[in-house]
Amino acid sequence: MTLDLATLRRARLSRDPRFDGRFFVAVLTTGIFCRPICPARLPREDNVRYYESALGALQAGYRPCLRCRPDSAPGSPAWQGSDTTLKRALALIDQGALDGDSVEALAARLGIGARHLRGLFQRHLGISPSGYAQHRRCLFAKQLLHESSLTIGEVALASGFGSVRRFNEVFRERIGLSPRDIRRRVSSTSTRKDTGQGLGQCLSLTLGYRPPYAFATLRDFFARRAIRGLEWVGDDHYGRRFRWRSARGHFTAFHQPERHGFRVELVIDDLNQVTGVIANIRRMLDLDATPSLIDATLRDAAPVLPLVEGLRLPGLWSPFEAAVRAVLGQQVSLVQARALTQTLVDALGERTPDGGCHFPSAASLAGSPLAFLGMPDSRRQTLRRLAEAVAGDERKPPHWEDILGIGPWTAGYARLRGESDPDVWLAGDAVIRRVLSPPSLAGGDSDIGIDIDKARPWRSYLLLQLWSHDHDNDP
Repeated sequence: MTLDLATLRRARLSRDPRFDGRFFVAVLTTGIFCRPICPARLPREDNVRYYESALGALQAGYRPCLRCRPDSAPGSPAWQGSDTTLKRALALIDQGALDGDSVEALAARLGIGARHLRGLFQRHLGISPSGYAQHRRCLFAKQLLHESSLTIGEVALASGFGSVRRFNEVFRERIGLSPRDIRRRVSSTSTRKDTGQGLGQCLSLTLGYRPPYAFATLRDFFARRAIRGLEWVGDDHYGRRFRWRSARGHFTAFHQPERHGFRVELVIDDLNQVTGVIANIRRMLDLDATPSLIDATLRDAAPVLPLVEGLRLPGLWSPFEAAVRAVLGQQVSLVQARALTQTLVDALGERTPDGGCHFPSAASLAGSPLAFLGMPDSRRQTLRRLAEAVAGDERKPPHWEDILGIGPWTAGYARLRGESDPDVWLAGDAVIRRVLSPPSLAGGDSDIGIDIDKARPWRSYLLLQLWSHDHDNDP
């Protein structure tokens, strides 16, 4: 257990939202498990058991609470262990890697054997990769049953089940209720919408986070880089168009601070891909971060630096898009980089029926001379080499430094925004060098007392904190 018993008790009794998703509370007398923020009457301590994950509570035989709905809690990386390969495997499964593919294919993607992968899951989680995938599908299906107007057959499809019969069997086995039981007990507030022009299904979901959440800072970061036709930003929302495997669509995430979450309006033309799309939206908005832990680490590493509490990593849709934007931003200002990106999207982006466009595909970049871009030819060739390196799967990052023209800064930026790597440090970044030694913060000294190593494994957040002090010139 990553939290001591006294902390667990205090968090449960206070219903502290900062611990939402970091542990779950099972009640012996009812056979139900809840989030620590559940509004139900608090049980006696001797009737309570604590679990680090919803998976653990389900495996112990408890059913999820229909009131606080553990399926809608923010995820917690703490219980996944420290094995990097396991974390990658879990992230890929959350994105739908086993929805149609085998465990052997997933293992090959990770560069290990299937037996090794199964052993990792058994040692750390006590369950097989396929069992974990079933668990994730069931919790996501439960959320869709609560919040969407999709039929049960559509929920089965959207959550990754191959058939309604299989969905019913697995759901009843793992959740303890049938899908129809859930639908009878809740009334959906969503209504089926006609999106027009054949754009696809429209559904609305709530995605939670642990407070605090510095939405204004994240929103402004997105707004300074927003590309017309691809993205839109408002006072309380961020949205964009996307491609994901066979799917096309768009989403708008509306911030709801009173609910510690976002209401996401999603339009998608292939329900089979909903699981991966939602997981990627969560990553883009950094909804599974633990700000209390991150901020405490940064205060220790940089005691004199004024921190923006609840700062989140501003993700991009794919590692490929992040790397392209980084190359376009090499040795130019943010305004120039945005103009170059707009030119690229206007020229090569895939048009949509409603007048928008998607970010250009790797194939379109690789097949174009890119002569319309006002930049050195060496950088155009870097873009083409980059596109060739990710051909076939733009969601899978290559070995960035192996690509001629991709240096440490560009590779780090791609990992920071395209993979949401929490521990990127761009030592050569011009803004960082300037912010680390200004007279206004340092009193003329070149060292303002920041211990970079102490910020591990959250150096990406320290980087953003420093950028926030010079946001007019941030990358």
